[in-house]
Amino acid sequence: MDSSHLHALSPVDGRYAATAAPLRDVFSESALILERIRVEALWLQHLAAAAPELAGSSFPASVGDVLKALYADPGTEAAARVKDIERSINHDVKAVEYFVRERLAAAGASPATLELVHFGCTSEDINNLAYARMLLRAREQVFMPELQRLQQSLAELARNHAALPMLARTHGQPASPTTLGKEAANVLARLQRATQRLAAVHILGKFNGAVGNFNAHHSALPNLDWRAVSARFVAAQQLEPNAFTTQIEPHDWIAEYCDALAALNVILIDLCRDFWGYISLGYLRQKARAGEVGSSTMPHKVNPIDFENAEGNFGIANALLRHFADKLPISRWQRDLTDSTVLRNVGVACAHALIGWKALQRGLSRVEPDGARMRADLDEAWEVLGEAIQTVLRGAGVPNGYELLKDFTRGQRIDGAAMRRFIDTLPLPEDTRARLASLKPHDYIGLATPLATALVDGG
Repeated sequence: MDSSHLHALSPVDGRYAATAAPLRDVFSESALILERIRVEALWLQHLAAAAPELAGSSFPASVGDVLKALYADPGTEAAARVKDIERSINHDVKAVEYFVRERLAAAGASPATLELVHFGCTSEDINNLAYARMLLRAREQVFMPELQRLQQSLAELARNHAALPMLARTHGQPASPTTLGKEAANVLARLQRATQRLAAVHILGKFNGAVGNFNAHHSALPNLDWRAVSARFVAAQQLEPNAFTTQIEPHDWIAEYCDALAALNVILIDLCRDFWGYISLGYLRQKARAGEVGSSTMPHKVNPIDFENAEGNFGIANALLRHFADKLPISRWQRDLTDSTVLRNVGVACAHALIGWKALQRGLSRVEPDGARMRADLDEAWEVLGEAIQTVLRGAGVPNGYELLKDFTRGQRIDGAAMRRFIDTLPLPEDTRARLASLKPHDYIGLATPLATALVDGG
């Protein structure tokens, strides 16, 4: 670990710095500054093409090359220079404007061209697009690949263990058997839907001035279709234009995005707790890692720490994500600044989610089923066949079939011999009684196997 990580206030930049690294280039202070620079550079290029009648809209190739370079890769030194300027003027977005002007002036831009930097803009025009670009990049480059890996792990569990019988538990009590693969498939189906929900969130952007009405733009060039200019500019960044805003883009889409992320994490908390329980029951065993210590005093321990770590990080992520979803769409009148400090923490929430996803992936990679342990529990749970027998009785029109089985099985431990003796007393055809008598708990899995394989193999 880098010694600087030992002094980090947040574990995201300390203990979990390496795990959170894929998001550092997306959500860090430097990343935010660089996105602001890109938006400013792209706007000047767009404006010059859309409004050639503006003084300064024509500039030498050297200036155009600098604009292209600022958009493509402003460079880490750019962020440092912006912070230097900010320390002097105490305004983060204005510092970006001054930085861009500084670079263009050095390339030979005229005073008129320099005046077009940040033309018609409020700080929020730059900020909302910067954050939208960051959240789009995080979704496409980090979240989707990581969620795909989790889905692949669950698909492998579902496929490989589709037919492995396991005693189910409802209310913590023995219930009709299932298979380990079907339980993995259940989570996979939920995760697929939740991932689609995140992918479907429309990422919006606004670029319409101080209170959303193009006041300044219209004053400068009243005959230009500023709504169309703005819409093209936003769409060029793979964002959806939002024409109806106050000074700020209302952040409803960010609330939807955060809700979608939180919903994903809720599903995975459910998975963590279930697998933690299966490990506790001995249905799943964890592969021991050479040199690893499970307890400071109990040498035998192999604790389910990856599932616990994941659950804890999902909780932290969701506490922040739920706050974002509740708070960000609310702003006093046309603008207040409460969203600014909140938005700066969006990377923290996303990092905790990523830390949780990676911990869960590690946990899934090191578990393997103990079929013998599962079979042992099933062999002692003959009472679960009561559901099958009472349903056959119902289908045969035998009165009070459910009550017969309730009296025989409820709260009782029943073995195979007792179950067969009971079946022999039932008013059913001999072949039906023989079929029921041959049924064993580990056979009573219904369509669990084809359900699991159908999901993962499309059958």
